[in-house]
Amino acid sequence: MAGKRGHAIVLGGSLGGILAARVLSESYDKVTVFDRDVLPTEAVNRKGIPHGAHPHGLLARGRQVLEELFPGFTADLTARGGTPVDLQRDFVWINDGHRLLRAESGLQGLAVSRPALESYLRGRILSLPNIEIEAGHEALGLLTSADRAKVSGVRVRPVDGGEEREARADLVVDATGRGNRGPTWLAAIGHEKPAEDRIESGMNYLTREFRRAEGDADFGGAVISPWPDLRRGGVAVATEGDRWTVTLIGVGDEVPPTDTEGYLAYAKSLAGEEIHDLLSKAEPLTPPLRMRLPVSVRRRYERLVSPPEGFLAFGDAICSFNPAYGQGMTVAASEAIVLRDCLRTGRPQDLARRFFAGAAKLIDVPWNIAVGADLRYPEVDGPRNATTGFLNGYVARVHRAALTYPPAGRAFLAVANLTAPPTRLFSPGILLRVLWSTRPSVRHGRTPVA
Repeated sequence: MAGKRGHAIVLGGSLGGILAARVLSESYDKVTVFDRDVLPTEAVNRKGIPHGAHPHGLLARGRQVLEELFPGFTADLTARGGTPVDLQRDFVWINDGHRLLRAESGLQGLAVSRPALESYLRGRILSLPNIEIEAGHEALGLLTSADRAKVSGVRVRPVDGGEEREARADLVVDATGRGNRGPTWLAAIGHEKPAEDRIESGMNYLTREFRRAEGDADFGGAVISPWPDLRRGGVAVATEGDRWTVTLIGVGDEVPPTDTEGYLAYAKSLAGEEIHDLLSKAEPLTPPLRMRLPVSVRRRYERLVSPPEGFLAFGDAICSFNPAYGQGMTVAASEAIVLRDCLRTGRPQDLARRFFAGAAKLIDVPWNIAVGADLRYPEVDGPRNATTGFLNGYVARVHRAALTYPPAGRAFLAVANLTAPPTRLFSPGILLRVLWSTRPSVRHGRTPVA
Protein backbone atom coordinates (compact mmCIF):
# COMPACT_ATOMS: atom_id res chain seq x y z
CA MET A 1 0.00 0.00 0.00
CA ALA A 2 2.01 2.93 -1.29
CA GLY A 3 1.49 6.21 0.60
CA LYS A 4 -1.27 7.07 3.06
CA ARG A 5 -4.86 6.92 1.94
CA GLY A 6 -8.30 6.18 3.24
CA HIS A 7 -9.84 5.64 6.65
CA ALA A 8 -9.33 2.68 9.01
CA ILE A 9 -11.52 1.90 12.02
CA VAL A 10 -10.31 -0.13 15.00
CA LEU A 11 -12.90 -1.62 17.35
CA GLY A 12 -11.41 -1.83 20.84
CA GLY A 13 -8.97 0.51 22.56
CA SER A 14 -7.02 -1.91 24.72
CA LEU A 15 -3.56 -3.20 23.90
CA GLY A 16 -4.50 -5.00 20.67
CA GLY A 17 -6.43 -2.00 19.39
CA ILE A 18 -3.62 0.39 20.31
CA LEU A 19 -1.06 -1.70 18.43
CA ALA A 20 -3.28 -2.07 15.39
CA ALA A 21 -3.95 1.68 15.32
CA ARG A 22 -0.25 2.49 15.59
CA VAL A 23 0.59 0.32 12.57
CA LEU A 24 -2.43 1.47 10.54
CA SER A 25 -1.41 5.09 11.08
CA GLU A 26 1.53 4.47 8.73
CA SER A 27 -0.77 3.53 5.83
CA TYR A 28 -4.07 5.38 6.34
CA ASP A 29 -4.84 9.10 6.34
CA LYS A 30 -7.15 8.65 9.31
CA VAL A 31 -7.51 5.98 12.00
CA THR A 32 -10.48 6.00 14.38
CA VAL A 33 -10.56 3.81 17.48
CA PHE A 34 -13.94 3.05 19.07
CA ASP A 35 -14.09 1.64 22.59
CA ARG A 36 -17.10 0.85 24.74
CA ASP A 37 -15.50 2.22 27.91
CA VAL A 38 -14.96 5.82 28.84
CA LEU A 39 -11.19 5.48 28.85
CA PRO A 40 -9.30 6.66 31.96
CA THR A 41 -6.55 9.25 31.74
CA GLU A 42 -4.71 7.58 34.64
CA ALA A 43 -3.11 4.14 34.82
CA VAL A 44 -6.06 2.42 36.50
CA ASN A 45 -8.12 -0.70 35.87
CA ARG A 46 -11.30 -0.35 33.83
CA LYS A 47 -14.50 -2.31 33.32
CA GLY A 48 -13.73 -3.44 29.78
CA ILE A 49 -10.50 -5.17 30.87
CA PRO A 50 -11.63 -7.32 33.83
CA HIS A 51 -8.33 -9.18 33.82
CA GLY A 52 -6.27 -5.98 33.87
CA ALA A 53 -5.62 -6.18 37.62
CA HIS A 54 -3.90 -9.55 37.27
CA PRO A 55 -0.20 -9.95 36.38
CA HIS A 56 0.64 -9.64 32.71
CA GLY A 57 3.78 -10.88 31.05
CA LEU A 58 5.59 -8.68 28.57
CA LEU A 59 7.92 -11.27 27.09
CA ALA A 60 11.22 -10.48 25.41
CA ARG A 61 9.79 -10.41 21.88
CA GLY A 62 6.94 -8.17 23.02
CA ARG A 63 9.33 -5.64 24.53
CA GLN A 64 11.41 -5.67 21.34
CA VAL A 65 8.37 -4.92 19.19
CA LEU A 66 7.08 -2.17 21.46
CA GLU A 67 10.50 -0.54 21.47
CA GLU A 68 10.48 -0.64 17.67
CA LEU A 69 6.98 0.82 17.33
CA PHE A 70 7.35 3.30 20.20
CA PRO A 71 11.01 4.37 20.42
CA GLY A 72 12.05 5.08 24.00
CA PHE A 73 9.36 2.74 25.34
CA THR A 74 11.58 0.86 27.82
CA ALA A 75 13.27 3.98 29.20
CA ASP A 76 9.97 5.83 29.54
CA LEU A 77 8.22 3.05 31.44
CA THR A 78 11.29 2.47 33.59
CA ALA A 79 11.12 6.13 34.56
CA ARG A 80 7.47 5.54 35.50
CA GLY A 81 8.39 2.69 37.83
CA GLY A 82 8.60 -0.33 35.55
CA THR A 83 11.39 -2.81 36.19
CA PRO A 84 13.67 -3.97 33.34
CA VAL A 85 14.54 -7.62 33.86
CA ASP A 86 16.72 -10.29 32.37
CA LEU A 87 14.15 -13.05 32.20
CA GLN A 88 16.51 -15.79 33.38
CA ARG A 89 18.77 -13.88 35.77
CA ASP A 90 16.10 -11.75 37.46
CA PHE A 91 13.18 -14.21 37.50
CA VAL A 92 12.65 -17.37 39.49
CA TRP A 93 11.24 -20.14 37.27
CA ILE A 94 10.04 -23.44 38.69
CA ASN A 95 8.55 -25.70 36.02
CA ASP A 96 7.13 -29.13 36.86
CA GLY A 97 8.83 -28.76 40.24
CA HIS A 98 12.25 -28.15 38.67
CA ARG A 99 14.07 -24.92 39.48
CA LEU A 100 15.63 -23.29 36.42
CA LEU A 101 19.19 -22.21 37.18
CA ARG A 102 19.36 -18.43 37.16
CA ALA A 103 21.93 -16.92 34.81
CA GLU A 104 22.42 -14.07 32.36
CA SER A 105 20.36 -14.76 29.21
CA GLY A 106 20.09 -11.55 27.20
CA LEU A 107 16.30 -11.99 27.15
CA GLN A 108 15.16 -8.55 28.22
CA GLY A 109 11.64 -8.10 29.54
CA LEU A 110 9.82 -5.40 31.47
CA ALA A 111 7.85 -5.89 34.67
CA VAL A 112 4.93 -3.46 34.54
CA SER A 113 1.19 -3.55 35.15
CA ARG A 114 -1.32 -3.81 32.32
CA PRO A 115 -3.00 -0.44 33.19
CA ALA A 116 0.36 1.38 33.21
CA LEU A 117 1.35 -0.17 29.91
CA GLU A 118 -1.91 0.69 28.18
CA SER A 119 -2.08 4.21 29.61
CA TYR A 120 1.40 4.96 28.28
CA LEU A 121 0.80 3.46 24.83
CA ARG A 122 -2.59 5.17 24.49
CA GLY A 123 -0.90 8.49 25.14
CA ARG A 124 1.68 7.71 22.48
CA ILE A 125 -0.86 6.96 19.74
CA LEU A 126 -2.91 10.03 20.65
CA SER A 127 0.17 12.12 19.94
CA LEU A 128 -0.04 11.00 16.29
CA PRO A 129 -2.00 13.50 14.19
CA ASN A 130 -4.05 10.96 12.22
CA ILE A 131 -5.36 8.84 15.15
CA GLU A 132 -8.47 9.69 17.15
CA ILE A 133 -10.23 7.72 19.88
CA GLU A 134 -14.01 7.82 20.28
CA ALA A 135 -14.58 6.36 23.73
CA GLY A 136 -17.97 5.35 25.08
CA HIS A 137 -19.13 3.83 21.77
CA GLU A 138 -20.36 0.28 21.29
CA ALA A 139 -20.00 -1.50 17.95
CA LEU A 140 -23.27 -3.07 16.77
CA GLY A 141 -22.38 -4.63 13.43
CA LEU A 142 -20.69 -4.26 10.07
CA LEU A 143 -21.63 -2.22 7.02
CA THR A 144 -21.03 -3.69 3.58
CA SER A 145 -20.90 -2.86 -0.08
CA ALA A 146 -24.01 -3.56 -2.15
CA ASP A 147 -22.76 -7.03 -3.10
CA ARG A 148 -21.64 -7.74 0.50
CA ALA A 149 -18.19 -8.70 -0.74
CA LYS A 150 -16.50 -5.82 1.12
CA VAL A 151 -16.91 -4.47 4.63
CA SER A 152 -17.35 -0.72 4.35
CA GLY A 153 -17.72 0.41 7.96
CA VAL A 154 -19.50 -0.21 11.24
CA ARG A 155 -22.67 0.71 13.08
CA VAL A 156 -21.91 2.29 16.46
CA ARG A 157 -23.97 3.67 19.31
CA PRO A 158 -22.95 5.77 22.33
CA VAL A 159 -23.28 3.76 25.53
CA ASP A 160 -24.91 6.72 27.27
CA GLY A 161 -28.07 6.26 25.22
CA GLY A 162 -27.35 8.33 22.12
CA GLU A 163 -28.52 7.43 18.64
CA GLU A 164 -26.98 4.75 16.46
CA ARG A 165 -24.90 6.01 13.56
CA GLU A 166 -22.88 4.67 10.66
CA ALA A 167 -19.10 5.13 10.44
CA ARG A 168 -17.70 4.40 6.97
CA ALA A 169 -14.16 3.11 6.45
CA ASP A 170 -11.89 1.34 4.00
CA LEU A 171 -10.81 -1.15 6.66
CA VAL A 172 -12.37 -2.36 9.92
CA VAL A 173 -10.22 -4.16 12.51
CA ASP A 174 -11.95 -6.14 15.27
CA ALA A 175 -9.75 -5.83 18.36
CA THR A 176 -12.56 -6.22 20.89
CA GLY A 177 -10.86 -9.01 22.83
CA ARG A 178 -12.06 -12.31 24.23
CA GLY A 179 -15.75 -11.46 24.11
CA ASN A 180 -15.71 -10.25 20.53
CA ARG A 181 -18.69 -10.70 18.21
CA GLY A 182 -16.73 -10.67 14.96
CA PRO A 183 -17.92 -14.13 13.80
CA THR A 184 -21.55 -13.18 14.53
CA TRP A 185 -21.15 -9.91 12.63
CA LEU A 186 -19.73 -11.77 9.63
CA ALA A 187 -22.63 -14.25 9.65
CA ALA A 188 -25.10 -11.35 9.76
CA ILE A 189 -23.75 -10.00 6.46
CA GLY A 190 -23.78 -13.41 4.81
CA HIS A 191 -20.19 -14.55 5.36
CA GLU A 192 -18.86 -17.78 6.81
CA LYS A 193 -17.89 -17.88 10.48
CA PRO A 194 -14.35 -19.04 11.19
CA ALA A 195 -13.96 -22.49 12.71
CA GLU A 196 -12.87 -22.48 16.36
CA ASP A 197 -10.43 -24.57 18.39
CA ARG A 198 -11.40 -24.52 22.07
CA ILE A 199 -9.51 -25.86 25.08
CA GLU A 200 -11.19 -25.92 28.50
CA SER A 201 -8.20 -25.49 30.80
CA GLY A 202 -10.21 -24.90 33.99
CA MET A 203 -7.76 -22.66 35.83
CA ASN A 204 -8.63 -20.48 38.83
CA TYR A 205 -6.75 -17.29 39.67
CA LEU A 206 -6.62 -15.21 42.84
CA THR A 207 -4.72 -11.91 42.68
CA ARG A 208 -3.70 -9.43 45.33
CA GLU A 209 -1.29 -6.49 45.46
CA PHE A 210 1.31 -6.02 48.20
CA ARG A 211 3.73 -3.27 49.13
CA ARG A 212 7.23 -3.79 47.73
CA ALA A 213 10.11 -2.78 49.98
CA GLU A 214 13.76 -2.50 49.08
CA GLY A 215 15.59 -5.76 49.66
CA ASP A 216 12.51 -7.91 50.28
CA ALA A 217 13.40 -10.22 47.37
CA ASP A 218 16.39 -10.93 45.13
CA PHE A 219 14.21 -11.23 42.02
CA GLY A 220 11.93 -9.11 39.88
CA GLY A 221 9.43 -11.90 39.44
CA ALA A 222 8.70 -15.51 40.26
CA VAL A 223 6.76 -18.07 38.23
CA ILE A 224 5.94 -21.35 39.94
CA SER A 225 3.92 -23.35 37.47
CA PRO A 226 1.27 -25.93 38.34
CA TRP A 227 1.56 -29.35 36.74
CA PRO A 228 -0.44 -32.59 37.00
CA ASP A 229 1.44 -33.79 40.11
CA LEU A 230 0.82 -30.51 41.96
CA ARG A 231 -2.08 -28.49 40.59
CA ARG A 232 -1.12 -25.33 42.40
CA GLY A 233 1.04 -22.49 41.19
CA GLY A 234 1.74 -18.82 41.60
CA VAL A 235 3.14 -15.71 39.94
CA ALA A 236 4.66 -12.64 41.58
CA VAL A 237 5.74 -9.61 39.53
CA ALA A 238 7.32 -6.36 40.67
CA THR A 239 5.22 -3.50 39.29
CA GLU A 240 5.31 0.28 39.39
CA GLY A 241 4.32 2.12 42.55
CA ASP A 242 6.52 -0.13 44.72
CA ARG A 243 4.06 -3.00 44.47
CA TRP A 244 4.09 -6.74 44.06
CA THR A 245 1.23 -8.15 42.02
CA VAL A 246 0.76 -11.75 43.12
CA THR A 247 -1.54 -14.42 41.69
CA LEU A 248 -2.15 -17.85 43.14
CA ILE A 249 -3.29 -20.42 40.57
CA GLY A 250 -5.31 -23.60 40.95
CA VAL A 251 -6.21 -26.14 38.29
CA GLY A 252 -9.61 -27.84 38.27
CA ASP A 253 -10.86 -28.35 41.82
CA GLU A 254 -7.92 -26.49 43.33
CA VAL A 255 -9.25 -23.04 44.26
CA PRO A 256 -6.97 -20.63 46.17
CA PRO A 257 -8.67 -19.43 49.39
CA THR A 258 -9.19 -15.74 50.18
CA ASP A 259 -8.76 -15.80 53.97
CA THR A 260 -5.33 -14.76 55.20
CA GLU A 261 -4.43 -18.06 56.88
CA GLY A 262 -5.62 -20.19 53.96
CA TYR A 263 -3.98 -17.87 51.43
CA LEU A 264 -0.58 -18.18 53.11
CA ALA A 265 -0.96 -21.94 53.57
CA TYR A 266 -1.76 -22.31 49.86
CA ALA A 267 1.35 -20.29 48.94
CA LYS A 268 3.45 -22.43 51.28
CA SER A 269 2.29 -25.58 49.47
CA LEU A 270 3.78 -24.48 46.14
CA ALA A 271 6.87 -26.10 44.63
CA GLY A 272 9.09 -23.23 45.73
CA GLU A 273 9.23 -20.98 48.79
CA GLU A 274 9.75 -17.58 47.13
CA ILE A 275 6.13 -16.46 46.87
CA HIS A 276 5.26 -17.64 50.38
CA ASP A 277 8.30 -15.88 51.84
CA LEU A 278 7.23 -12.69 50.08
CA LEU A 279 3.60 -12.87 51.21
CA SER A 280 4.45 -13.70 54.80
CA LYS A 281 6.15 -10.33 55.32
CA ALA A 282 4.59 -7.97 52.72
CA GLU A 283 1.78 -5.56 53.53
CA PRO A 284 -1.43 -6.24 51.55
CA LEU A 285 -2.67 -3.23 49.55
CA THR A 286 -5.81 -4.65 47.92
CA PRO A 287 -8.37 -7.34 48.70
CA PRO A 288 -8.07 -10.67 46.87
CA LEU A 289 -9.60 -10.66 43.38
CA ARG A 290 -10.82 -13.85 41.74
CA MET A 291 -10.76 -14.62 38.04
CA ARG A 292 -11.64 -17.70 36.05
CA LEU A 293 -11.01 -17.72 32.31
CA PRO A 294 -11.43 -21.42 31.61
CA VAL A 295 -11.52 -21.41 27.81
CA SER A 296 -8.73 -20.77 25.33
CA VAL A 297 -10.15 -20.05 21.86
CA ARG A 298 -8.44 -19.91 18.49
CA ARG A 299 -10.54 -18.65 15.58
CA ARG A 300 -9.31 -20.03 12.29
CA TYR A 301 -9.76 -17.01 10.06
CA GLU A 302 -6.91 -18.26 7.89
CA ARG A 303 -9.12 -21.16 6.78
CA LEU A 304 -11.95 -19.01 5.43
CA VAL A 305 -12.39 -19.69 1.71
CA SER A 306 -13.33 -16.08 0.93
CA PRO A 307 -12.61 -13.69 3.80
CA PRO A 308 -14.45 -10.41 3.21
CA GLU A 309 -12.34 -7.58 1.93
CA GLY A 310 -12.01 -4.71 4.38
CA PHE A 311 -12.22 -6.72 7.62
CA LEU A 312 -9.53 -8.07 9.97
CA ALA A 313 -9.56 -9.61 13.43
CA PHE A 314 -6.63 -8.88 15.71
CA GLY A 315 -5.16 -9.99 19.05
CA ASP A 316 -7.53 -11.86 21.34
CA ALA A 317 -10.23 -11.61 18.68
CA ILE A 318 -8.18 -14.17 16.71
CA CYS A 319 -6.73 -16.17 19.59
CA SER A 320 -7.28 -15.82 23.34
CA PHE A 321 -4.74 -17.82 25.34
CA ASN A 322 -4.78 -19.36 28.78
CA PRO A 323 -3.40 -16.36 30.72
CA ALA A 324 -1.23 -18.60 32.90
CA TYR A 325 1.38 -18.64 30.14
CA GLY A 326 1.63 -14.86 29.74
CA GLN A 327 1.63 -14.94 25.93
CA GLY A 328 -1.27 -12.70 24.88
CA MET A 329 0.38 -9.27 24.87
CA THR A 330 3.50 -10.49 23.10
CA VAL A 331 1.49 -12.30 20.44
CA ALA A 332 -0.56 -9.14 19.83
CA ALA A 333 2.64 -7.10 19.49
CA SER A 334 4.03 -9.64 17.03
CA GLU A 335 0.79 -9.55 15.02
CA ALA A 336 1.29 -5.79 14.68
CA ILE A 337 4.54 -6.46 12.81
CA VAL A 338 2.75 -8.97 10.57
CA LEU A 339 0.08 -6.37 9.81
CA ARG A 340 2.65 -3.66 9.12
CA ASP A 341 4.50 -5.91 6.70
CA CYS A 342 1.27 -6.89 4.94
CA LEU A 343 0.31 -3.24 4.53
CA ARG A 344 3.69 -2.40 3.05
CA THR A 345 3.55 -5.12 0.40
CA GLY A 346 0.87 -6.61 -1.81
CA ARG A 347 -2.59 -5.47 -2.88
CA PRO A 348 -5.08 -3.97 -0.39
CA GLN A 349 -7.74 -6.30 -1.83
CA ASP A 350 -5.70 -9.29 -0.66
CA LEU A 351 -4.88 -7.92 2.79
CA ALA A 352 -7.17 -10.20 4.83
CA ARG A 353 -5.91 -13.43 3.30
CA ARG A 354 -2.26 -12.43 3.71
CA PHE A 355 -2.64 -11.11 7.25
CA PHE A 356 -4.63 -14.09 8.55
CA ALA A 357 -2.08 -16.49 7.03
CA GLY A 358 0.83 -14.63 8.62
CA ALA A 359 -0.92 -14.33 11.98
CA ALA A 360 -1.74 -18.06 11.96
CA LYS A 361 1.90 -18.97 11.38
CA LEU A 362 2.90 -16.70 14.25
CA ILE A 363 0.24 -18.08 16.61
CA ASP A 364 1.11 -21.74 15.94
CA VAL A 365 4.08 -21.82 18.34
CA PRO A 366 2.57 -20.16 21.44
CA TRP A 367 -0.76 -21.96 20.88
CA ASN A 368 0.96 -25.34 20.70
CA ILE A 369 3.01 -24.54 23.81
CA ALA A 370 -0.08 -23.59 25.80
CA VAL A 371 -2.34 -26.34 24.50
CA GLY A 372 0.35 -28.97 24.95
CA ALA A 373 0.78 -27.93 28.58
CA ASP A 374 -3.00 -27.93 29.21
CA LEU A 375 -3.43 -31.36 27.64
CA ARG A 376 -1.16 -32.89 30.26
CA TYR A 377 -4.22 -32.85 32.52
CA PRO A 378 -6.33 -35.91 31.64
CA GLU A 379 -9.66 -34.16 32.22
CA VAL A 380 -8.89 -31.44 29.64
CA ASP A 381 -10.59 -32.22 26.32
CA GLY A 382 -8.54 -31.76 23.18
CA PRO A 383 -6.74 -33.59 20.39
CA ARG A 384 -3.90 -35.74 21.71
CA ASN A 385 -1.44 -37.60 19.54
CA ALA A 386 2.01 -39.12 19.69
CA THR A 387 3.63 -35.77 18.86
CA THR A 388 1.92 -34.05 21.80
CA GLY A 389 3.08 -36.76 24.18
CA PHE A 390 6.63 -36.71 22.85
CA LEU A 391 6.97 -32.94 23.07
CA ASN A 392 5.53 -32.77 26.60
CA GLY A 393 7.93 -35.50 27.69
CA TYR A 394 10.89 -33.80 26.04
CA VAL A 395 10.11 -30.38 27.53
CA ALA A 396 9.87 -32.03 30.97
CA ARG A 397 13.42 -33.31 30.46
CA VAL A 398 14.52 -29.82 29.37
CA HIS A 399 13.23 -28.55 32.72
CA ARG A 400 15.29 -31.20 34.53
CA ALA A 401 18.39 -30.28 32.56
CA ALA A 402 17.83 -26.58 33.37
CA LEU A 403 18.42 -27.39 37.06
CA THR A 404 22.16 -27.40 36.49
CA TYR A 405 22.73 -26.32 32.88
CA PRO A 406 21.84 -22.66 32.18
CA PRO A 407 21.82 -23.01 28.35
CA ALA A 408 18.91 -25.47 28.63
CA GLY A 409 16.92 -22.93 30.60
CA ARG A 410 17.94 -20.19 28.18
CA ALA A 411 16.77 -22.26 25.21
CA PHE A 412 13.40 -22.95 26.84
CA LEU A 413 12.88 -19.29 27.72
CA ALA A 414 13.91 -18.15 24.24
CA VAL A 415 11.23 -20.36 22.69
CA ALA A 416 8.64 -19.37 25.31
CA ASN A 417 9.49 -15.69 24.74
CA LEU A 418 9.02 -16.07 20.97
CA THR A 419 12.59 -15.05 20.18
CA ALA A 420 13.63 -18.49 18.90
CA PRO A 421 11.87 -21.32 17.04
CA PRO A 422 11.05 -24.60 18.84
CA THR A 423 13.95 -26.25 16.99
CA ARG A 424 16.25 -24.36 19.39
CA LEU A 425 15.35 -26.98 22.00
CA PHE A 426 16.77 -29.68 19.74
CA SER A 427 20.11 -28.06 18.95
CA PRO A 428 22.97 -30.56 19.44
CA GLY A 429 24.27 -29.17 22.73
CA ILE A 430 20.82 -28.95 24.32
CA LEU A 431 19.71 -32.33 22.99
CA LEU A 432 22.80 -34.10 24.32
CA ARG A 433 22.49 -32.52 27.77
CA VAL A 434 18.76 -33.27 27.94
CA LEU A 435 19.14 -36.90 26.95
CA TRP A 436 21.86 -37.44 29.54
CA SER A 437 20.12 -35.47 32.27
CA THR A 438 19.45 -37.84 35.16
CA ARG A 439 19.59 -35.45 38.11
CA PRO A 440 16.67 -35.75 40.55
CA SER A 441 13.98 -33.11 40.76
CA VAL A 442 14.80 -30.18 42.99
CA ARG A 443 11.61 -28.71 44.35
CA HIS A 444 12.85 -26.76 47.32
CA GLY A 445 15.86 -24.73 48.34
CA ARG A 446 17.53 -21.85 46.62
CA THR A 447 19.86 -22.31 43.67
CA PRO A 448 22.52 -19.60 43.57
CA VAL A 449 22.70 -17.26 40.63
CA ALA A 450 25.24 -18.60 38.13
